[in-house]
Amino acid sequence: MIINSANLDAIRVGFSTAFRRGLGQAQSQFGRIATTVPSTTKENKYGWLGKMPNMSEWIGPRAVHGLTEHDYAIRNKSFELTIGVDRDDIEDDNLGVYEPLFVEMGESVAAHPDQLVFNALKNGFTQPAYDGQNFFDADHPVLDENGEPTTVANTDGGAGTPWFLLSVNRSIRPIIYQLRKAPEFVAKDRPTDSNVFDQKQFLFGSDGRWNVGYGFWQMAWGSKQALSQTTYKLARESLMGMKGDHGRPLGIVPNLLVVPPSLEGQALELLNTERNAAGATNVYRNTAELLVSPWLA
Repeated sequence: MIINSANLDAIRVGFSTAFRRGLGQAQSQFGRIATTVPSTTKENKYGWLGKMPNMSEWIGPRAVHGLTEHDYAIRNKSFELTIGVDRDDIEDDNLGVYEPLFVEMGESVAAHPDQLVFNALKNGFTQPAYDGQNFFDADHPVLDENGEPTTVANTDGGAGTPWFLLSVNRSIRPIIYQLRKAPEFVAKDRPTDSNVFDQKQFLFGSDGRWNVGYGFWQMAWGSKQALSQTTYKLARESLMGMKGDHGRPLGIVPNLLVVPPSLEGQALELLNTERNAAGATNVYRNTAELLVSPWLA
């Protein structure tokens, strides 16, 4: 193949098409547990996470709900993936071997939010939420009915394989995926580019800016105890019993059980069977959807 503008344009279009095909083939799961928030700056502040607004009787001046309860921010990060194509492969018309690589490149870029979001969920036992406590913690600070400080748990601890019960039917899901710049396909493929002139390598890549963080911890229960009717019951009752400051019920109803592949069998038995191991009616059948995520493996 002669290296000229027309042929290089055709190569770029072919690789870009393969990349986009890979983007479309990815089976993303992150949208089930994360809310996508657009970003226009280097970071977004989420002070409003410290205040769940609530209607109240209007007596005297309005009670204004502010946005500065907590100084919680998610800073965007830059990510890239680059593939080099040897000049000799272009001259020898040996490009067929690269097409699957660019499809895989697209799939990898599309799956990156899944990797970040589910890592955030898995690491929630050691990473802080907006209140400074770990996202899954036994000591989240709240105010009780009398306005006195107290603590609330959204985990029962343990040391085994983690599983999660989430409420994902509200406007904000437990994880926040913050998108500053969507991935795009770029190329350095002019014969005069330094990478080609000095190293005889044409470069094709994708880059973007995004990051993840935590939403309301009240909508998520994380456990490293064995998954059973007993631990599931505790998780479900704890989330439905969640209260905001001053004892206000939050009305949370968990509806998604998230497990790694190693717990799929236990989760299916818990949510799908008509009777439990003792032969009694399984009262928790169909009480939540099941999401088995390979990103938690």
